[in-house]
Amino acid sequence: MNAGMLEELTAQVISILESNDHPKLGTYTNSMRPYDRGMVFEELSDLKQKRAFVESLEISSLAELLRYLSPEEQAIAISFIDQAILGKVLDEMPNDDLAEMLDVLQQDQAAALVNVMSKEEAQIVQDIMTYPAESAGRLMTNRHVWIYPDMTVHESIEKLREYAKVFDTIHYLYVVNEEHKILGAASFRDLLLADAADSIEKIMSKNPITVQSFVDQEEVARLIEQYDLIAMPVVNEANKLLGIITVDDVIDVLIQEATEDIERLSGSGKEITFKTKPVVAFAKRLPWLVLLLLIGLVSGTIISRFEETLATVVALAFFMPMIAGMTGNTGTQSLAVVVRGLTTNRIDKKTVSKLIIRESLVGVMIGVSCGILIAFIAFFWQGSITLGFIVGLSLLITLVFGTLAGTIIPLILHKFNVDPAIASGPLITTLNDILSLLIYFGIATSLIARFPL
Repeated sequence: MNAGMLEELTAQVISILESNDHPKLGTYTNSMRPYDRGMVFEELSDLKQKRAFVESLEISSLAELLRYLSPEEQAIAISFIDQAILGKVLDEMPNDDLAEMLDVLQQDQAAALVNVMSKEEAQIVQDIMTYPAESAGRLMTNRHVWIYPDMTVHESIEKLREYAKVFDTIHYLYVVNEEHKILGAASFRDLLLADAADSIEKIMSKNPITVQSFVDQEEVARLIEQYDLIAMPVVNEANKLLGIITVDDVIDVLIQEATEDIERLSGSGKEITFKTKPVVAFAKRLPWLVLLLLIGLVSGTIISRFEETLATVVALAFFMPMIAGMTGNTGTQSLAVVVRGLTTNRIDKKTVSKLIIRESLVGVMIGVSCGILIAFIAFFWQGSITLGFIVGLSLLITLVFGTLAGTIIPLILHKFNVDPAIASGPLITTLNDILSLLIYFGIATSLIARFPL
C-alpha cells in the first residue's frame, strides 16, 4: 500500500469516526485488508479514535490487527480490547505471532495475557517461547492438518474441511504414525487427483523435507527457497512433528535478515527506522564512527611519513582520493556479493576456493582496465611516463587487494561463526584506504628514486 492509499483509507476512517456512525464503522473496518487495518490504526493519532477503531472490530479482525502492529501499538490496542473477549482474540492469533508479541512485553504483562487464554493455546505459546530467538521453533505454528497413512482420501478431505478455518495453511496434509512421527506429506492437489477410496499411504510423498526446532531461521528460509515449498514441517530429534513454518513467515525472515545485513554493511546501527528517536540513532551509530575515526588516523600517519615524496611530486596528491576511493568501492562490492551468497549457498572448501579465484580474476581485470585508463590520463595531464606508471600500477594492485579483502574478511568471520555482515562497508573501506595509501606511496617512493620525474 502506497502513501496515497494509506492517506485515503485513514481519511475515510476518520470521517466515519467523526460521524459517530458505529454500524458503518464496523462494516468498513472489518472489511479492510488485515495489513491496511494495521497501518490505518497506527496512523490514527487520537487515542479516542484508536479505541473506537478497536471496539468496532470482530474477534478475528482484532487477532489480525495485532499481527501487523509494532510492539508499542500492540500494547495500545490490547488496552482497548474488552477483557471478556481478549482471551478469544489471543487464542485466534497464530502461535508464532503471539509468541513474538509476548516476548517483547514485560514479564508481568505477558503473564497477564497468558492467563486469559485457553490452557491449551497458552501452553503451546509458552512451549514456542522456550526455543532460541531466530530459530525454527520460534517461527512455527501448530495449526496444520495431520492425518494417518491408513486414512482414505475422502476421510482426509473431511478432516480438512473441519479444520480449514483455523489452520494457517491447507496446502499440505502431514502424514504421521501413532507416535506423531512424520512419515510423509500429501498436497491438496494430490487429494483432488486421487480417488476418494484411495489410502493416503498410496498417494503421499515419503521422506518430506523437514527441519529440527533449533535450526537457524536463515537455514529454514534457504531450504524453502531451494525446494520451492509453501510450508516446512518442524520436528524434534525423534522426528516427531511439532509444527510448521509457512512461507509468509519465511518472507518476514528474509526481509529481517536483509535489513540487518544492510544496517551492518552501512555501519548505521541495528534497528534504526524512520520512527527511531534522534538520541537512540546517535547512540547506535556513534561507536562505529568513533572506531572508524581512530582507524582513519592511521591514514594520516601514512601520509605524514611520505611527506618528502609528496613534496617531490605534488601531482601525487591529486590521485590519492581516487586510489583510496576505488579500492574501497571494489572491496564493498565484493563484500556485498559474499554476504548475499552466504545466505543462499552452502559453504565448503571447494566453494570458497572457486569464489576467491573468481574474485581474484575479477580484481585483476578491473585493475588492468582502470589502471591503464588512469595511467593514460596521468601521462597526458603531466606529460610524465613515470607518473602514469606509478598511478596505473598502484591502482591495479590496490584494486586486486581491495577485492580480495572484501571477499576474504567476511569468509573468515563466517568460519568463526560471526555474522559476516558485521564486516561492514565502512570498515572494509577504511582498511582498504590504509592499504591503498601504503601501496601507492611505496610504489611512488621506489620508482621516483630510480626514475625521477
